[in-house]
Amino acid sequence: MNVQLFIPCFVDQLFPETGFNMVKVLEKLGCNVNYNPNQTCCGQPAFNAGYWDEARSVANKFIKDFHTVDYIVAPSGSCTGFVRNYYGKLFDNSAAHNDVKMLRRQLYEFTEFLTDVLHVTDIGATLNGVATYHDACGALRECGIKEGPRSLLSKVKGLELKEMNDCEVCCGFGGTFSVKFEPISIGMGEQKVNNAVASGADYLISTDLSCLMHLDGYIRKHELNIKTMHIADVLASGW
Repeated sequence: MNVQLFIPCFVDQLFPETGFNMVKVLEKLGCNVNYNPNQTCCGQPAFNAGYWDEARSVANKFIKDFHTVDYIVAPSGSCTGFVRNYYGKLFDNSAAHNDVKMLRRQLYEFTEFLTDVLHVTDIGATLNGVATYHDACGALRECGIKEGPRSLLSKVKGLELKEMNDCEVCCGFGGTFSVKFEPISIGMGEQKVNNAVASGADYLISTDLSCLMHLDGYIRKHELNIKTMHIADVLASGW
């Protein structure tokens, strides 16, 4: 099976190891993985800030870069959800309308691709400890991803999965929300981290590094004994 990688901006710039681990898992499962180095942003930051014309320009390039019949897989529910749910608004009644429809059908968040397309839950990973899972807004609300990541984590040898309180509540990042409403964002992050710590978890895991980056900042500042991990990094552990 041929797979095209969609690597979001912050993964490319700040957490490239997660991208490599996603490739490691996909190749183990028999996928032929390809990466188009011409790809750039999907346009979400500009769209969310109200710059729709600029977002449309970036999104138009994205459509051309991913004009393929292959599956497209991304380690981000946020970016995947944006393309699926908002490209239709940007390109309604335009020449790109059919290309957008095809793109939306082919694009999958990483865990969603594993469970819904490859129908795999046991990757053969090992990670000793206790974990709790944060439902990122993009994955849960934009893509409807809930049970898949938990099924994958339940098959990781040595890992005990515990649910924390309010696992579906936003962590407070929200892109520019964390800049414009810093005190609220910090308070939401504090609540999320406290719930994770109270669960007794060693690891706080999610599908989205944007959430984890925000939460890890709070964890590091307060020197708390819990580690954030993207689920791709977990699934690439121990083999």
